[in-house]
Amino acid sequence: MQKILSHLRGDRIIWSVVLVLTFISLLAVYSSTRTLAYKMDKNASYYLVKQLSFLGVGLLIIFIVHRINYTKFAGLSVLAYFISLPLLLYTMAFGAAINGGSRWIKIPGINLTFQTSDLAKLALFMFLARMLSRKQDKIKDLKDGFLPVLLPVLATCILIAPANLSTALMLGATCCILFFIGRVQVKHILLLAVAGIIGIGLVYGISKVTGLGRAETWERRVADFIGSKEEDGTKKEEVFQVLQSKIAIANGRFFGRGPGHSLQRDYLPEASSDFIFASIIEEYGLLGGIILIALYLTFLWRSILIFRRCPYAFGAFLAVGLSITLVFQAMLNMAVNVHLVPVTGLTLPMVSMGGSSIWFTSIAIGIVLSVSRYVDEMEGKGMPRLPQPGSRLSIEQPDAVEDEATEDIGVEALKGRKQTQPALA
Repeated sequence: MQKILSHLRGDRIIWSVVLVLTFISLLAVYSSTRTLAYKMDKNASYYLVKQLSFLGVGLLIIFIVHRINYTKFAGLSVLAYFISLPLLLYTMAFGAAINGGSRWIKIPGINLTFQTSDLAKLALFMFLARMLSRKQDKIKDLKDGFLPVLLPVLATCILIAPANLSTALMLGATCCILFFIGRVQVKHILLLAVAGIIGIGLVYGISKVTGLGRAETWERRVADFIGSKEEDGTKKEEVFQVLQSKIAIANGRFFGRGPGHSLQRDYLPEASSDFIFASIIEEYGLLGGIILIALYLTFLWRSILIFRRCPYAFGAFLAVGLSITLVFQAMLNMAVNVHLVPVTGLTLPMVSMGGSSIWFTSIAIGIVLSVSRYVDEMEGKGMPRLPQPGSRLSIEQPDAVEDEATEDIGVEALKGRKQTQPALA
């Protein structure tokens, strides 16, 4: 164990959070899929072994990615982003329809599907971190600063929205948070929010008129959330899966029914994916739910600390952008389970049963740990941390920084500081 730990770099608390989430996932998936395994004529441990293999590959991905210098992702972000756009277009036209939405692409030969939106999210935030870092000196200018950063976000969200509106909305909201952190003027963000509302209306209208897209699904989910009427005028109960989720949470009380003693797993749809949080609360109670929320918030807190310690804007934006989107997705999933927002179809990162979604999440976590590893190594060599407000900092960029990262102004610019940054030899 000591030999394994000696090869792990980066924030040890984030590593601990990931390992705990992995353990929770195995327990929750095994319990919530036993009835499913029986219905599908599978061994009781079939889905457990499958999830264990996915998580094992995910941990290996985190380890490999966190050993790569994060500056390498500046160049890779451009390639990944421009690969994601045609894949999203292909998904709109020829994607496999699963659970009512054409969000997946089947990989020939291996019978594996993956959501192109998972790749698009990762590519977008990597590319956005690169763009924000390069535009810090003129980010407050609408034409030369903000619009070049905004256009990639709009392109990705527009391509995702017809088949997966919830993911597009989550991406847009998360990007607005990152814009605010990146010193974009608040009035520009507000204009973007208004444009986003108009855009949602247009997408809905086009879908309603043409029959393309998922307008009827969106209507039904909103109606189920606010409470709709039956044809005879009687009040309709909440959508079935949300109702079963509420029953599971009520059964859990504070300490839960105990591991493997869930009753609602026989009735709760998507108990191992979209509604796995309800299954966890039923077995581990409100206490288990609080612990799970605390784990995600701890991950966000440690990522913010990495953001504050990183001397270069690209790494800072990379760490905080990827962590915010993961935690935001987790909070939305939990909100759906307790009926605070309409059903979205978003999974619980590193906990819900899945394959490619776990692997793309693992890449994001590995990148965050890569930034943390670089910061730790930099401080271990005696390089100074960020200065106090009002002071100046001159830090020579590491040799590993690629050309794409040489224009980083530094995270000091985010706080209104100035930095003297020498050119690379």
